[in-house]
Amino acid sequence: MAHIDYYFATISPFTYLAGDRLEKIAAARGAEITYKPLDIMQLFERTGGLPPAKRHPSRIEYRMQELPRWAEHLKMPLNPKPAHFPVNMAPSSYAVIAAQNAGGGNVGALVQGFLQAVWAEERDISDDAVIRDILQAHGFDPDLCDKGLLTGAETYGRNLEEAVAAGVFGAPFYVVRETDQRFWGQDRLDFLDRHLESL
Repeated sequence: MAHIDYYFATISPFTYLAGDRLEKIAAARGAEITYKPLDIMQLFERTGGLPPAKRHPSRIEYRMQELPRWAEHLKMPLNPKPAHFPVNMAPSSYAVIAAQNAGGGNVGALVQGFLQAVWAEERDISDDAVIRDILQAHGFDPDLCDKGLLTGAETYGRNLEEAVAAGVFGAPFYVVRETDQRFWGQDRLDFLDRHLESL
């Protein structure tokens, strides 16, 4: 069975645009997913990138064209300038880590729930009430919001270190452990699918 390490940020628009395609691919190919939320701003700093606001104007302008273009193509609602962006992604990331450890719900849908909250629903995913609501909506105990915070913080930091060591530099990023094949971006999911099919 192939294993995919899925590195992402709960505020990344391109991770939002991936939707549930990774989960569908993994189910079809019999692959397992480990969800690894991380601090994308620190990842940029560690790997030579820049946060969106500090990029050259031409890159910022292109991003503002590309996001609506992909959203229309994928038929997904998206506000390219959401009310709560950037926002502290640590609380929602800790919730994902706690939920994955606890089990019982749908982690993939939970991740997408946080992303949809930012990019389509104008909700603040650093707010405890919002986090609780999204946890409950995807089959998890809303009290996970307050549990395992130390473990969450340690795992969150470790995910960043593992990402840098694995050659990750953006989000979403998919690494197939068995072959060390890396795929950056929601527009590379077809290549990931073909690779898994070949194994």
